Amino acid sequence: MPAVRIRENESFEKALRRFTKSCEKAGLMSDIRKHQQYEKPSEARRRKMNVARRKLRKLQMMEK
Repeated sequence: MPAVRIRENESFEKALRRFTKSCEKAGLMSDIRKHQQYEKPSEARRRKMNVARRKLRKLQMMEK
């Protein structure tokens, strides 16, 4: 669990922004979004295959 210590003379908004960034870096936000609703196994496979295709296409574009 990410934690942020509030520095001296630091506003709450800045500390909240740092906390949000640390949560994103830890992968908490994506994990929460992923578990908000059920995803069928076939949909998960399709999503993973699409991610792999995009990654492969990106690598091929960089080689050219």
